[in-house]
This record gives sequence, structure tokens and C-alpha cells, in this order.
Amino acid sequence: MGPRIGPVQMPDKETKAMMGTEDTPGGKASPDSQDSRPSVFHNIKLFVLCHSLLQLAQLMISGYLKSSISTVEKRFGLSSQTSGLLASFNEVGNTALIVFVSYFGSRVHRPRMIGCGAVLVSLAGLLMTVPHFISEPYRYDHTSPEDMPQDFKASLCLPTTPTQTPAISNGSCSSYTEARHLTVVGILFLAQTLLGVGTVPIQPFGISYIDDFAHNSNSPLYLGILFALTITGPVTAYGLGSLMLRLYVDIDRMPEGGISLTTKDPRWVGAWWLGFLIAAGLVALAATPYFFFPREMPKEKHELHFRRKFSAIASSAVSKGRKPPSERSPGESPEKQDGLAQVAPDLTVIQFIKVFPRVLLRTLRHPIFLLVVLAQVCTSSLVAGLTIFLPKFLERQFSVTASYANLLIGSISGPMAILGMVAGGVLVKCLHLGPMRCSILCLLGALFSLLLGLPLFFMGCSTHQIAGILHQPGTQPGPGLFPGCMEPCSCASDDFNPVCDPSTHVEYITPCHAGCASRVVQETLDKSQVFYTNCSCVVGGGPVPAGSCDSACSHLVLPFMFLVGLGATVACVTNTPSFMLILRGVKKEDKTLAVGIQFMLLRVLAWIPSPVIHGSAIDTTCVHWAQRCGRRAVCRYYDHDLFRNRFIGLQSFFKTGTLVCFALVLAVLRQQDKEAGTKATACSSGPEQQLLMSGPEKKPEDSRV
Repeated sequence: MGPRIGPVQMPDKETKAMMGTEDTPGGKASPDSQDSRPSVFHNIKLFVLCHSLLQLAQLMISGYLKSSISTVEKRFGLSSQTSGLLASFNEVGNTALIVFVSYFGSRVHRPRMIGCGAVLVSLAGLLMTVPHFISEPYRYDHTSPEDMPQDFKASLCLPTTPTQTPAISNGSCSSYTEARHLTVVGILFLAQTLLGVGTVPIQPFGISYIDDFAHNSNSPLYLGILFALTITGPVTAYGLGSLMLRLYVDIDRMPEGGISLTTKDPRWVGAWWLGFLIAAGLVALAATPYFFFPREMPKEKHELHFRRKFSAIASSAVSKGRKPPSERSPGESPEKQDGLAQVAPDLTVIQFIKVFPRVLLRTLRHPIFLLVVLAQVCTSSLVAGLTIFLPKFLERQFSVTASYANLLIGSISGPMAILGMVAGGVLVKCLHLGPMRCSILCLLGALFSLLLGLPLFFMGCSTHQIAGILHQPGTQPGPGLFPGCMEPCSCASDDFNPVCDPSTHVEYITPCHAGCASRVVQETLDKSQVFYTNCSCVVGGGPVPAGSCDSACSHLVLPFMFLVGLGATVACVTNTPSFMLILRGVKKEDKTLAVGIQFMLLRVLAWIPSPVIHGSAIDTTCVHWAQRCGRRAVCRYYDHDLFRNRFIGLQSFFKTGTLVCFALVLAVLRQQDKEAGTKATACSSGPEQQLLMSGPEKKPEDSRV
């Protein structure tokens, strides 16, 4: 097939699908010509259903790591900067390949490519669980001998003999231990990379396949249903994380006699790996039908009667890509509409690579496109940091469990964000908003989102007193920093088994540092509670319960989440109008690739660096690091005020950037509107009329786009 130039017009995909078998690749007859009964897989409605389920499962597995990031940090001793890099690494493989989807789009068997990508996503999910199975069982008490029960009396205050020095648990470190740690981290990064590569063909090929073979009037509805269902994937991921993190990490190899931890204990590690197994299984099941769908199927002939009821949803879906066939004017040919996107399949790889930079530069010269993309970069940076580290923020600031933090996010902020996206589409559709009014709506959404975030700076408490730990970043505990009451004890300097004195709200990092000499376990019907007694550093000698002290601001977690959800709602209202600004801010022939360039820039400038930036900022607020084999591992205590100010401060910074960009968009649109009105007036008036017109009459009418 040669380039589409000259008087001879090649049939487009829709005509080709209607013609039946004569134009199928290779001249082979389609299944419909061989069998009068069409296959069940020659049905675009079934494809829409399967693709909705696949994208829901794929987004579930992509978002599940975000719900369990703090648990993975504790399990493998990672800093927030490293965990942020891990969470963003799936965008690396995705970004490297997403641009070439435009080139390969019509040259491959799209359903099979989607199925292969889904299989790779499923394998990546299984690979994420490998570190659990190759690692030793989790030991939350490193001072106990490996052949003795954890929370053994080694963490108690034992008399120091003249030849005895404080215990150091780093003695178990070896080159094998460090190599195993590097292997585990490497596997996690490799799995994230494969996850990003696997997701590349799923959404673009699925959307184009639906648009090609659905009825012109049904295509927007199908795409609306697709996005409405798949957007619940991240919400489902947080719900799955809430369930899995209630289970102990080694549920498949529980130690004899059980464990004495509760989910509120800071040493608790949930079954983070189990969610990946479930999500990977769901993706594998959803991938199976794609190997039975045909490369091309007959064009859908009938319009759905209830299509108009979903017009608001459809408008949101249309904004994700090019205009559906139902909105094309009769005089517009597909070649004129899609420009380079239509010519791309006729180019070689080398030609496509040569053409792409020229289109990229031409697209970036449009001020509206550039400013809107920068605004979306700021918004995406905000969302990337919030979705990854908000569970950890809630755990630290309000003393909630990882399971409950995920439940709050999945049940409050997630649905409210979806509501905002739907509301934005409804407003654009029902009010028939043009570019000027779309920019005003975006500006108002960014402004109210910023204002709703300001009270979050004051919704929190300072870190409670932790005996022997200075509230200065980088300070490490040592024997001279601990209270004198525990000097007769032989305490491991890097052990972690916190206890709380409820009378003074003072926390000690181990019972030994509280001077406790004995341990008592109170059994109840559903759980056991550990207490420590004979504590020389506690008034009255105890007893003191195991676990960290609760935050004095626990009651603020629900108002905090309500404000976060409300801010997410008004911020997501700008989603559809901002897409409309992009589609109307570039030339008609560049629209398809402009959307691809937009998503590429969002990944490069937001989704990849933002988690690392947020993680680095969080690490600077740490006041006590765990040490593992002589290296800095996970942070055990943060300065809560500093944590809150820097985390919310980053959110406010990105919100301000979004506000400034949309304000500039509005200013540019007004200037363009004014210039267009002046030019129109000058062209419609003759030279004599211009001389006779008075000053007020020269003023052009306000132009509404």
C-alpha cells in the first residue's frame, strides 16, 4: 500500500470493514464468509466489555503498589526516595514505547497485541511477589536469636557485666545478606519496568479498535462506558490493599506459637505480596479473550436507542482522543482530520523518527497547548505524590493503620475525584463551553483547589516525646543520648520494639530503654496484648503497653480526608475542559499526535520525577533512621510538623503552578480573541467606511469562541 497521495483514494478502515472480505489483509476470507453464523467474538459490544474489565484489572495492579508502599519500605528497609523511584519506574518503560504506538497502530493484530501486553502485565505482577518468597521470614525483633520466639527477653533490661557491651544486631550482616537485598530491590525495579512496557498497547489499541468498528453514533458511548469503568481501577486497588494489609506478611509461613503483634504496632507488616497475586490472576483471566478477537470485524450497523442518556459521559471520553466519526463534518475526509496520524502507517520507522521531531516542535509552538500541558504537568505531579505517599502521611500524622488509611483513600478521595471528572464533562457538554469559558472553568477549579488545601497545614500535631531521640534530622541514637535510668541495662542501639508510657505520653524505642525487666501477655478472645513491667524509667514502674503512642490528632483524620477529597473534586473538574483546550489549541491535522505528545510530556515531567521529589522531601523530615548492615534503611520517626509542612507545601506549590498556567491561558485567549475581532472589523470595512467611523464605532464586538 503506497502513500495516500494522488487522485486515487484508498478505502478507509470503516469502508474496509463494511466491504467484507475482499480487502482483508493477504486476500484471505474472513470467518464470516466461511460460516454463516458469526463468531461470538465478532461483536464490538463484547470487546467493550472485555476491554473495560482488562483496563480495570490493569489499573488495579498498577495502583496496588501505591497502597502498600509504606509496607514495602518497612519490609525491605527502603527510604521514601527509593520507594518513590520504585513507584514511578513503571512509567520509564511506558514512556520509551508509547510514541511508537502511532506508527505500529494499524500494522499489527491489535487484539492480540493487547492480549500479549496484558500477559506481560500479569507476569510483572507475579514477579513483584518473588522477593517475598526468596527472602527470609520477616523478623520484627532482631535482638532475639533465630531459634527463639520473637519478643524474647533480649529486648528487656538486662544487667550489664564488666565485659559486656550494648548489643549490636549488625553482626548478622554478610556479603550474602547485602547481595540478597540488592537482588530483591533489583527484582522489584525490573517488575515495575515490565509492568510499564506491558501497559503500552492496552489503552491506545483498545480505543482505536472500538472507534473503528463501532457504529459512528455508538462510539462515544462505548468510550464513555470504558473510561467510567476503568477509572474505578485505582479505587479498587486501595480497597484491595486495605484487605491484604490486615493479614500478616508471612501468613503462608507463620512461626510456631504465632506472633504478638497487632496491626497498630509500627513493626506490623501486612501481606503486601498477596494483592499482587490476586491482581495478576485477574489480568491473566481478562487477557484470554483477546487471542480470539479478529484483526478486523464487521462494522456495527445499528445505533443504540439509549445513547443520548450517556451524552455527558461521552463528551468526557471524546476529550481523551480524536473526535469520533459521529462529530465529523460530511466534507471532512479521514486523511484531512488525522494528518500525520493517518500517514504514519505508510512511513518506515526511520521516516517516522525523522518526521516526529518536526511535528513535536510545531505542536509546542502553540502557546495554548504548551501552557495547558504545563498546567497538567503541575496537576499530575500533585496527583503522583498524593496517591503514593498519602497513605504513609495518614499513618504517621494520625496514628492510623495502613489498612485503614487505604480504606479512607479508596472510599472518600477516590470516588470524589471520579465525581469531579464526570462533573467536568457534564459542564462542558451541557453548557456548550468554548475555549474561553473552558479556561475560566479551569482557572476557578485550580483556585478553589488551592484554597481548600490551605487548612491542611494546620490539621495535625507535633511529634510526641520520644525518649533519647533528638528532633534534628540526621541525629543517630547512642548510649549518651538515652536517659540515665537505663544505664544499668544492656540495650541494643539499633533495636526497635517501641513502648508507650500512657501517663506522660512518652515513647521509648524498646522496653530496655524504658528500663523494663519483665514482660506480661494478656490473652483475650480475639487478640493478645503485651505489657512490660518493672520499668525503672516509668513512674510507678509500669505496666506500659507495647506499641507507639497514639497521636493526639487522631480525631482530625476524617475532616482532613474530607478536605482532600473536596480539593480532588474541584481539581478534577478541570480534566475535561483542559483536554478540550488542547484539542482546540493545535492544528486539526496534529490533534492525534498532540494528545500522544501530551501524555509523553506528562510522564517525563510529572509521573517519573514527582514521586522521587516527594520522597526526598519526606526523607529530610526523618529524625531517627534504622540502620541495617551499616547503611541507612527505613525511617522510624519523623518530625510531624516538618513532614506536614513539606508534604502539603509541595501540594500547594504544584497547585499554584496550575493556577498560574491557566491564568496565562485565559490571558492568551483574550488577546487572541481581541486580535481576531480587530482583524474581522478591519476586513469587513472598506477604506472610506474606516475614515468615517467614529472612535466608539471602531471597537469590535466581543467574540465568543
